[in-house]
Amino acid sequence: MIKEDILLKFGACKMTYKKGQFVFCEGDLPKFFYQILAGSVKMNNFNDEGKEFIQGIFSIGNTFGEPPLFINKPYPSNAVAISYTTVYIIHKEAFFRLLMANPEINLAVSTVLSQRLYYKSIMASELSSQDAEHRIIKLIDYFKEEIGIPSDVKYKVSLTRQQIADLTGLRVETVIRAIKTLEKKGGLKIKDRKIFR
Repeated sequence: MIKEDILLKFGACKMTYKKGQFVFCEGDLPKFFYQILAGSVKMNNFNDEGKEFIQGIFSIGNTFGEPPLFINKPYPSNAVAISYTTVYIIHKEAFFRLLMANPEINLAVSTVLSQRLYYKSIMASELSSQDAEHRIIKLIDYFKEEIGIPSDVKYKVSLTRQQIADLTGLRVETVIRAIKTLEKKGGLKIKDRKIFR
């Protein structure tokens, strides 16, 4: 999202994380702005029984963990590398200087945060009241729209069935059954174990 030369001008450095390594943990105080150069990161929590709930998945060019940075509150979730990941990090004060010096970037960051808030509002409603099939379709359609794929073009879902379960609050077995039912109803296609919508 923010160009590399601007990041470097404001003191960004690269950090690498192995798959499964924590970038930060729930309860940590925010000190840095993060932007992914390579790989991917998930934001997650665990309930009392140890079940994971994925708050979001972020990949190349995405930023993550900004809301606590702006309000100086502890992180409400963990950030964990899903694969070998390289991240640009900028200290909080330098990031704020970057925003003040670049109003167009400030607006872009605000837009991204607004999109995420919109997604959270939609998913909160879906998780509380809709059946499994509806939740899965809504999640896939959201990712398809976010990437900018027109509704009449087939989208290959990059999420695993486990990730779909963790993002929708469902059990993986329920997701597998619902996907099969959706295929029978024509809501999506499965080819070589990959999901298309």
